[in-house]
Amino acid sequence: MKMFDVIAVGSATVDVFVISESERIEMLKKKEEICFPVGAKILVDDLYQDTGGGGTNTAVAFSRLGFKTGWIGKIGTDMNSRHVLDQLKKEKVKFLGKAQKGGSTGYSVIITGAGKDRVILAYKGINDNLKKSDVNFNKLKAKWFYMASMLGESFKTAEKIAEFAKKKNIKLAFNPSYYVAKKGFNKLKKIIDACHLLVLNKEEAKAISGRKSDDVDVLLKKLQERVPLVVITDGKKGAYAYNGIEKYTLKVGPQKIVEATGTGDSFASGVLAGIILGFDIEKSMRLAYANGVSVLGHVGAKEKLLTRKQALKLMKAKNLCKVTRKKL
Repeated sequence: MKMFDVIAVGSATVDVFVISESERIEMLKKKEEICFPVGAKILVDDLYQDTGGGGTNTAVAFSRLGFKTGWIGKIGTDMNSRHVLDQLKKEKVKFLGKAQKGGSTGYSVIITGAGKDRVILAYKGINDNLKKSDVNFNKLKAKWFYMASMLGESFKTAEKIAEFAKKKNIKLAFNPSYYVAKKGFNKLKKIIDACHLLVLNKEEAKAISGRKSDDVDVLLKKLQERVPLVVITDGKKGAYAYNGIEKYTLKVGPQKIVEATGTGDSFASGVLAGIILGFDIEKSMRLAYANGVSVLGHVGAKEKLLTRKQALKLMKAKNLCKVTRKKL
């Protein structure tokens, strides 16, 4: 039976990026809204297609960083599903599931060009329909599970995978989106109880902990009561990590921001990659930032994910970012 370094659990999509700098797109900055004139024809400057989804984004990230990687998720048999599976095969990621006949994979249209902002039109497809019977637990031999957000039936299956991980002493990393984090600790108990690494942004940290405070120290301490290592990202302000003893603060370096889709996935997978490689927290955060800033500078969630050689080289750049630590 094959031993994986990490098995990623989460969604798969096909992403189509619609890039337009048309003057007919009006940005209402105060309301954070983008308006399109009714009945108008908007010229598109460029189109770009890639695959996305928290599950496959991180699976490819781990594989490029040199790890034996598997992916658990729900996939169909349509053309888009075949596109996802073909890419995973090319990236040396093993699909640990079975395709649902007649099912359609997720699909997103991402409208960019209004400054550096975007609008995502997301079709979930069958991503929320992963059943326990779709997972062959006998094949789940791994050092780590990485769990992205799952909803519906897929969330129940994610709970079963977390329970399996705890029973088998397999470590688990969890990266919940806001709509999962807002379930709170009680409803996420089965996953949190198996979790060794929690990576999320500040809004997700507030949602899962039930705290309204913007004080990062308060959030770190509250979350670390449940999980050994917590990492909170905070946009341009950087990121923070806490292991119950020391707080690590990452201040961002120069960034070329082109399009943000997949940046969170690339950062979170980078943190875990560093831990698997035996790096300390500071070095793991530098690897995570290197992976994230590479994706941020290009269109698409997977196009510029780094190989291990590329990541180790970029990490050495003095102006990449700065990580400091102190007792908390």
